Amino acid sequence: MQSNFRVSGFVRQTLALTALFGASALFAAAQTATTPKTLDAKTLDLQLPAIQTTASEPVFSSSVTPEDVDVAAPVETASLAPHVNFLNAMQYGGRRSGRPRYRGGNRTEDGVEKYTFFVGGGFTAPVGNQSNYLNTSYGFQVGFGRNFTKHATLNVQFDWDNFGFTAQTISNQAYYEFGDTSGNQEYGMDGHSHIWSFTLDPQYNIYSGEGLGAYVIAGGGFYHKTATFTVPEVATGYDPYYGYYSYGANAEIDSYTSNSAGVNGGFGLTYKFSRFANEKFYMEARVVHTFNQYRPGITPANATTYTGNNLFPQNSQETTYFPVKFGLRF
Repeated sequence: MQSNFRVSGFVRQTLALTALFGASALFAAAQTATTPKTLDAKTLDLQLPAIQTTASEPVFSSSVTPEDVDVAAPVETASLAPHVNFLNAMQYGGRRSGRPRYRGGNRTEDGVEKYTFFVGGGFTAPVGNQSNYLNTSYGFQVGFGRNFTKHATLNVQFDWDNFGFTAQTISNQAYYEFGDTSGNQEYGMDGHSHIWSFTLDPQYNIYSGEGLGAYVIAGGGFYHKTATFTVPEVATGYDPYYGYYSYGANAEIDSYTSNSAGVNGGFGLTYKFSRFANEKFYMEARVVHTFNQYRPGITPANATTYTGNNLFPQNSQETTYFPVKFGLRF
């Protein structure tokens, strides 16, 4: 038996509208659940507090009375943030406190290089009795030092101080050596003297600024004194291409040495070329005295009767001289 039941068009339209309204209601509920709550003005206050400009009322107070507190309003707190230097933060990693820390082991606790080296040259002048037979000449020095603090340094150095002979000394020596009474015209004698030394010299740095510095220095050590006399002569040489040839040279005819302890002391100035450089120019002046033991020898008073072989006893006398040096410390 065939059924003739059919849903009318009105019923179908009603069901479709009901389904559409239900889906819309579900979508609106989902949107409401995921939408954040709106912040009111009291929850987020973006206004900065006004700055107090009068000197009579402080901006911040350490005490607050109950009448000053608004219960409904949020409590605002203020803090003074420390000033941060951006360049220091980049170099040292933020704020630092306490004693500065130096990287590596090549600096002392107060920030100076532990080791220093120096080289210099200048002139050397005899003082007192030495000026009767020695002339001013050149000198040089090299050494290194250990800085214990920015004020205290201990130096180890080598010095070479050269001297010439006065004309009277050369004339007298020509007479002692050859019996030359012609004022050294016959033999053309010449000569030189020098003192080399190894010394240990404590140094106190009085002042050390970004440019100029000053120090005092004193010490002592071993001193070796030498005097040498020469005369010109014609020497012969040989070259495989040209054969034998002659040339003029100074031949050593007499030499004297004397060893002794000695002391020195003086002061110096330094100048730093740049605050970022380690090199310093220095100028230094000292007085040096050696304690040589005098060995008797020939003198103008006994020249006609002396029979020994010490023809220059002045080399074994105590010696005082004045070296001035210029150079670099680095």
